[in-house]
Amino acid sequence: MNPTLLGLAVAAVLGWAALSFGFGGFVLMAIFLAVGALVGRFIDGRLDLRSVRDALTGRRSSS
Repeated sequence: MNPTLLGLAVAAVLGWAALSFGFGGFVLMAIFLAVGALVGRFIDGRLDLRSVRDALTGRRSSS
């Protein structure tokens, strides 16, 4: 799936959540989508949890 179609699908899901459940549902759906994306990247092996932890704690590196 190309990035444009993926973005369109995410926008459709978030729009549906906003219309159906209001702002709270929109925020909750956005959080679930973000967590799902992180889990998917971790399963694919494209997410290094060590680098995420270092970025969150302020120990970023340029490499």
